[in-house]
Amino acid sequence: MRFVVLVKASAESEAETGPGGGGDAQAREALFTAMGNYNEELVKAGVMLAGEGLHPSSKGARVRFSGSRRTVIDGPFAETKELVAGFWLWQVQSKEEAIEWLKRAPFDDGAEVEIRQV
Repeated sequence: MRFVVLVKASAESEAETGPGGGGDAQAREALFTAMGNYNEELVKAGVMLAGEGLHPSSKGARVRFSGSRRTVIDGPFAETKELVAGFWLWQVQSKEEAIEWLKRAPFDDGAEVEIRQV
């Protein structure tokens, strides 16, 4: 079974001031090292098919469809809880296995991650 694992954005990731953006260089380096080690585990186990972090929404755009009209809305977008900061694509045997792998991820307090079967 394949699952997409969606890492939700935070105010810090959108502002590039948290561990993944600007802010404390030592905390950022520690997170990158821990996440790199975690990703290596996923690859060695044959779980990770793909994965990437996304730039903040300020560097993106949305296209709204209404009949034949197409409206482009440039970022940033206000509601960070609805934004995605990154993703993985995993191959596992079950949703439960995906959850067990995700529980081992080195996220900070307040991180929210969604698992959806592809």
